[in-house]
Amino acid sequence: MPAGELQDVFDGVEAQVPAGLADHLRTVTLIDHHVHGTFTEAVDRATFEFSINEGSNDPVPSWMTQFDSPLGLSIRRWCAPLLGLPTHADGEQYWKRRCEFGPDELATTMLPAAGVSRWIVDTGFKGDRITPHGRLAELAGGQSSEIIRLERVAEDLLEDGTAPDDFPDAMRAALARAADDPAVVGTKTIVAYRTGFDIDWSAPADADVVTRARDLAARPGSPRIDDPVLIAFGVHEAAAHGLPIQVHVGFGDRDLDLHRCDPLLLLPLLRTMPPVPLLLLHCYPYHRQAGYLAQAFDHVNFDVGLAINYLGSRSTGLVAEALDTAPFAKQLYSSDAFGPPELHVLGSVLWRRAMGLVLGEWVRTGDCAEADAIRIVDMIGVTNAQRVYGL
Repeated sequence: MPAGELQDVFDGVEAQVPAGLADHLRTVTLIDHHVHGTFTEAVDRATFEFSINEGSNDPVPSWMTQFDSPLGLSIRRWCAPLLGLPTHADGEQYWKRRCEFGPDELATTMLPAAGVSRWIVDTGFKGDRITPHGRLAELAGGQSSEIIRLERVAEDLLEDGTAPDDFPDAMRAALARAADDPAVVGTKTIVAYRTGFDIDWSAPADADVVTRARDLAARPGSPRIDDPVLIAFGVHEAAAHGLPIQVHVGFGDRDLDLHRCDPLLLLPLLRTMPPVPLLLLHCYPYHRQAGYLAQAFDHVNFDVGLAINYLGSRSTGLVAEALDTAPFAKQLYSSDAFGPPELHVLGSVLWRRAMGLVLGEWVRTGDCAEADAIRIVDMIGVTNAQRVYGL
């Protein structure tokens, strides 16, 4: 199926971005340090629209469409031309054209346009519906690495029959295997969804871990790690094995309590944990708190992925605020795309455009040399991830 090309990311704002900076942002290949795969099967419109809505767990109501949202407008502007449609094609046109592409064809049409050389893929969520990290890289024409979810590792151990008395050592052995696996570059906790951050972050004794594992095993159904002792145990053990730890922060589905996902609630952990890299993911609307923590703790880094897509054209303000206090060496690029490949390319397009506008203003007002602006782009977009994950 013939497709089109990506519109210039600085279309409409060319005069606001110095030429050298603009050229660099157009061509630099990024490392997406937190992302998921694309759908492996064709989806209906309801599933697609549900997949471009982050907060609600309900189907999109019949009286509205997610094409009428900041993200929807961005899809119609930036992704429509990739499918051979005019910019701002309406939602009906877009959906009709999209249905002419199979899932792999959609991926190979859109993923290369993101300009990403390495995808660091969280494989712990709905892995049966989306491409594994190696397949994502194959479709995109890049490389990939894997992030393992601590809660998923623990749940798999218990579901596979690990006795509660053996659970602490089994978890350590699983993390040791991960640390030795060259494809695995880090771990992730979804404590934000399971308990919130306001828990006792002390490293628990094995006896306490066994007791909580026994309680969990006694529940009916598949194990779900939502016990703060087991979560703290997993985080401390990942740190003990020297594995970087990603933490979902802030913006997400409504089944988390947003007020309990302020990263300042992690201070007891940050003050006492081994100094392995800790990556605060997404962070909106707590991105300024995340920037402060990145300044205050050498091992803390952060990104503003996910929200960039959902803010659409307003993401320029988010990127600007993310640069308020944090050293440039402490911020990374991510899209947190999941499912529709539109999200993988939009994360890149909107970040490049926002960085050009924000840093371009600094250059134009004499607050930053253009060479420094280009260096900041490379730090956040590429080299910080290389350092943090040992790539």
